[in-house]
Amino acid sequence: MVSIELPAEYGYVLAATVSTFFVGTWLGMRVGMYRKQAKIPYPYEYASYEQIQTAEPSHAKAMHEFNCAQRGHQNFNENHPIAIASFLITGLQYPRAAAILGTAWTVGRVLYALGYNNGKEGGRGRYNGAFGMVAQYVSIIWAGVSAYGFIKAA
Repeated sequence: MVSIELPAEYGYVLAATVSTFFVGTWLGMRVGMYRKQAKIPYPYEYASYEQIQTAEPSHAKAMHEFNCAQRGHQNFNENHPIAIASFLITGLQYPRAAAILGTAWTVGRVLYALGYNNGKEGGRGRYNGAFGMVAQYVSIIWAGVSAYGFIKAA
């Protein structure tokens, strides 16, 4: 049996990870608000291109904003499991780095979501949170380094 002693700073890794849960909840609530404004009923995930093109301008804008909020939330959901796993693994050997990367990722996801809804053509505002994706990629690499360290120590 292998035992792992957690570093004293691992609590910061957990705090950064828990912060992602709050962001995910906030993003879901935003989607609900935009859904209501756009009058998109459940179970429909997005307003279709045709719906937006044939709607009156104010309703088309609301549907577009709903789609942007929904896409920002979906992108969060696509990346969230990988991000939290990489923070938790990295934190076993590099807790400060993992906590900083986790915090950067969380802030980046908020800016990504807000930017997606800022009206820039093609959702280009999402690039406001691009540093969060860089933090995720660095954390994935660092998780690999951590895993290699554990294998080497065995």
